[in-house]
Amino acid sequence: MAAHPETHDSPLASYKAVLPRARLGFIIPSSNRIVEEHAWRFLPADITPHVTRLAMTNKHKRPLDQLLPTIENATSLLADSGCDVITLQCTGTSMSGGMEKEREVLQAMQKVCGKPTLSAASSVMSAMQAFRANRIVFISETRQDEHDEKLRFLREAGLNLLADKAVGLANSAEYCSAPPQLWLDEALAMRRDDADLYFISCANIRSTEIIEELEDKLQRPVITSNQAAFWCALRKIGITDRLPRLGRLFDIKTAP
Repeated sequence: MAAHPETHDSPLASYKAVLPRARLGFIIPSSNRIVEEHAWRFLPADITPHVTRLAMTNKHKRPLDQLLPTIENATSLLADSGCDVITLQCTGTSMSGGMEKEREVLQAMQKVCGKPTLSAASSVMSAMQAFRANRIVFISETRQDEHDEKLRFLREAGLNLLADKAVGLANSAEYCSAPPQLWLDEALAMRRDDADLYFISCANIRSTEIIEELEDKLQRPVITSNQAAFWCALRKIGITDRLPRLGRLFDIKTAP
């Protein structure tokens, strides 16, 4: 007679499981000090962010090809924590190899985890497409050489850069300590009435904190790296909440 398989009666059977509505995974540079703060501040209380850090900026900066194995490993680790979507949340890194290399990285990440995968770059591009925006005012935190890398990506994407500025902060410590007022002042100084939207780049700055004020003053949508990542990640998994303080982007219910 065949033995009956053993059954396992879980002690949890009579309890309601404690589960978030979703888990969002973020791969961030080891130098980043803002993504986690913004995730806990702006995301709904029942959305749980999970973060893995990689050496990818400042003295650790390397071409995307060299970073890819560590990105794949980080993706696997976040998948192990049950993340529903995983984002490579560094604007400069995700834009650094151009559009084709960025797509290759996302495909490699998706192959590892079997879940939706995004990057800061793909999230920003989805946000711009959602607004059908082409005429862009672009501001980045970096000095000119790294700013130019992002410019190349945006131009390769076919965007019309009406005006752009490298603010010229020296390093990550300056990026994350720059007050929100700096980004408000910089964007207002670059006002263009023919702009479709304003893009303030970098996941390690506090521009996300002044989106609504800036949109009110400019009367145009404002995109930031962290806001776009939160929006795209939520929309990719079917969560359509409109988050307070994150501007017009969250009026859009689906990501392209």
